[in-house]
Amino acid sequence: MDLPEDLIRMQHDADDKGRTLEHLDDGERQAQREAWFAAAAEVEAAVTAYAQEQGMNPHDVEKALRQAARGPHPHG
Repeated sequence: MDLPEDLIRMQHDADDKGRTLEHLDDGERQAQREAWFAAAAEVEAAVTAYAQEQGMNPHDVEKALRQAARGPHPHG
């Protein structure tokens, strides 16, 4: 499934925010967790909108997005 690069970039951003939690102290971790959850919510909304626009199942789009996001980060 070909997905828009901006959707893949959004997933990378959310994943990066989640990974940074491992390296923070408790106070920083809470702020980063909130940023991660906000980014994940943006991805979920974008996936739902894209799936509706394309007449696709959102779960299929999310699965394809996670697979695409495992690849190298796009530039830009």
